[in-house]
Amino acid sequence: MVPTSRRAKLADLVTLNPRLAKPLGSEDLVSFVPMIAVDADTASISTTEVRRYADVSKGYTTFEDGDILVAKITPCFENGKIAQVKIVHSPGFGSTEFHVLRPHHGELDSRYLLHYLRQDRVRHDGERKMTGSAGQRRVPPHFFENLYLLLPPIVEQRRIAAALDQVEELRGKRREALTQLEELTQSIFFEMFGDPTKRQESWNISNLRNIVSEFRYGTSNKSQPQGVPALRIPNVTNSEIDTSDLKLVPVSSSERERLRLLEGDLLFVRTNGNPNLVGRCAIYNRDVAARSGRPGEDFIYASYLIRARLKMDVISQVYLREFMLGPAGRRALRSRSKTSAGQFNINTESLGAIEVPVPPLDLQQEYVRRVEAVAELKNNHRAYLAELDALSASLQYRAFQGEL
Repeated sequence: MVPTSRRAKLADLVTLNPRLAKPLGSEDLVSFVPMIAVDADTASISTTEVRRYADVSKGYTTFEDGDILVAKITPCFENGKIAQVKIVHSPGFGSTEFHVLRPHHGELDSRYLLHYLRQDRVRHDGERKMTGSAGQRRVPPHFFENLYLLLPPIVEQRRIAAALDQVEELRGKRREALTQLEELTQSIFFEMFGDPTKRQESWNISNLRNIVSEFRYGTSNKSQPQGVPALRIPNVTNSEIDTSDLKLVPVSSSERERLRLLEGDLLFVRTNGNPNLVGRCAIYNRDVAARSGRPGEDFIYASYLIRARLKMDVISQVYLREFMLGPAGRRALRSRSKTSAGQFNINTESLGAIEVPVPPLDLQQEYVRRVEAVAELKNNHRAYLAELDALSASLQYRAFQGEL
């Protein structure tokens, strides 16, 4: 441990939610940061807007370049929406759901503080200290004021922050590579099939209902501590099934059999507040159970999903998934979605009416082989990213225990 390090209270090292430092004219330009612009993966601000001070002078949080923004409302806080402010026009303004922490110059390095606040243990502790009603729970200011951290000299803080920044840069490159591989799948699709809507002369055009043997909605039963693993909207993401937040739902034996997912079933999101997410789809396969730590178990799905069981001798689920996620499929989904109470919805009738170009099956199968090769690369990158995640967590722990 560094001999001159000391344990210090955060309230003595930062100004929490500071006021505007100097008066501004109504036409002065300032930066604006909405909550959506805070990227939890990179702990950075993805985009900023330029606005007049008159347009943001009331009802917004103010901050300056270099400050730390922390989302205080659920689920943004739990999702890790924390970032250091980097803006051209200072001061900046943003959501009222931000806490602002301004480190005292020369005592606490901003990057050192950022990495400290990004620790899982800090986030979990903050989640436990939230106040308010369901859906409107917030982290109170005194949570941050009462935090204690190990405080080495400022030069040592900067060395530690630079080491953690390097790991974050490596993690970012892996995530970027994964994003590029996601795009590669669609690029291969267009290379092989072009714009599917323009190939109608040589390919059959079929309504989705004619290439699906069955559409079925999922269970409306609520999750319980015991039950069958049930996939929900959050599990259908980025064209794949994510089992990191898996719920159990009790169902009767007959409902379990009726809703049991089989290899190759396609799951569609049927309702969402974001129209671009309606119709998002992913393929169920046996790897899902293995990844979730429940190999051999039956999986079912919730009512806000639609299961499509395809006629495999006509169409590949991989081809159909990419068509539905591509521009032509997205346009068809948006045109058939309906709005109710701020939610966008698509039902089995509208989904079944979507026209799908059906290329020769051997061409579809060649596409599947290429996609599987890309999937193998993605798995390799995910494995490397998992190793970097573990390294990052280890270095964070050691850093704030005085061992780095």
